[in-house]
Amino acid sequence: MNPIHETRLKLRRELEAPPALRKFGSGWISGVLGMMLGLAALGAVIMMRFPGVFVMKESAALVAHPGFRTGMMVLMVLAFLFAMLSLLLRPSKVLGMTGMVAVLIAVTLGGSQAQAVAPDMTPLYFGLDFFVLRLLFTGFLFIPLETIFPHREEQGIFRYEWREDLFYYLVSSMMVQVLTWLSFMPAQTLFAITSWTEFRAWVAALPFAVQFIAIMFLTDLVQYWVHRLFHRIPALWRFHAVHHSAQAMDWIAGARMHFFEILALRSTTVIPMIVLGFSQGAVNAYILVVYLYATFVHSNLGWKFGFLEKLLVTPRFHHWHHGIEKEAIDVNFAVHFPLFDKLFGTHHMPENGRWPEGYGIGGHPVPKGYWQQFLHPFKRKKQS
Repeated sequence: MNPIHETRLKLRRELEAPPALRKFGSGWISGVLGMMLGLAALGAVIMMRFPGVFVMKESAALVAHPGFRTGMMVLMVLAFLFAMLSLLLRPSKVLGMTGMVAVLIAVTLGGSQAQAVAPDMTPLYFGLDFFVLRLLFTGFLFIPLETIFPHREEQGIFRYEWREDLFYYLVSSMMVQVLTWLSFMPAQTLFAITSWTEFRAWVAALPFAVQFIAIMFLTDLVQYWVHRLFHRIPALWRFHAVHHSAQAMDWIAGARMHFFEILALRSTTVIPMIVLGFSQGAVNAYILVVYLYATFVHSNLGWKFGFLEKLLVTPRFHHWHHGIEKEAIDVNFAVHFPLFDKLFGTHHMPENGRWPEGYGIGGHPVPKGYWQQFLHPFKRKKQS
């Protein structure tokens, strides 16, 4: 067997180890932390070496800040220590060695003192910085929460098809420039051909909290109907079925979404924000919150929210949208406010606190793997 392939299989077996082999003191937790932090450090060094290729304009100042280099040093030291601890505690050394090798490569490439080696030749870039920062932030926020307060205790961090969903996460992050440009183009075109100067000035002058809540309400109204159309029109459902093919729900499951569905959903939901003239600060705040909120509603959190479940979308509410039971078909389309589902007759939230028994699509007709799922909507004759 190819040594690289053999190492990859060993690494996968270690990450997906049963609960008995993942207990505190087994070296598994330190090995995973060492690997994740080591790979993040390596990604950060690549960003610093090629900022014109892997750094977004919005985060260029952050990457160039001296504090970023200090954080890089802390990241590499922590990765090294966790990897070393795993090597000492765990019989299998693959997790610790992966973290250690990632740190050594990062140091070899310059570490926290890495300098750019290529000029910024074009305005095009891939969002490696977005992937690393997004993964670290949401991962270190939701993984501990899902571990301490899980809905499905048996699921684990590296559950079924986690690699596919992580790849979706990578693709959507790396293609952030293309996705953003294409998504905002319809709204910016409408903005340019409409002359609502006074109205937009009035909207932009509203208190920040009012603008923020208004954006949430308006985008959710648009998103509700676009989402519902993706369920009701067969040609659109073939794209949306990819998202519903996930058979496990957690913080990264929401990343599984077909590239063209992302474009359709984002390009329609941003129209109210741009055309009506909301301030850039309110728009940016909403974009940040919606990233976190989408992660939250897909997460494997078993929290009970009581009265809040009637006002805001919670994980249990959205899990019913992904449920495999008959009662879960075509319900709970809203992303922020269950009010829309109540108004339009698609609300489903069992009063006894019951959750779906499983997730996915009956018969699981969507193939496995990113590229097979990318092509799936175009293979009409093979649809179930």
